[in-house]
Amino acid sequence: MQSNLSFLRCPQARGRFGVAISSWYELIDKGLMTPGVSLGGRSVAWPAHELDSIAAARIAGKSDDEIRELVKQLIAARAEAGKLAGVSA
Repeated sequence: MQSNLSFLRCPQARGRFGVAISSWYELIDKGLMTPGVSLGGRSVAWPAHELDSIAAARIAGKSDDEIRELVKQLIAARAEAGKLAGVSA
């Protein structure tokens, strides 16, 4: 099985949504954006497919509550992928 998993660092991730850094972290705090993934050390990035899913929900006119539910599902999928890979949280 081939994976096309890619990550975007904060400036590129924020650029997809056109928001300032303070607004970006406010979205995360409000549950409207997934938190970053640690890549080691102080390096953090966002899976591109998660950003795509959230952007598609915004384009479709989903409510904030619906996007919060999507974000919860994306975070749960991360945990499940970690279990399948044998990684403990």
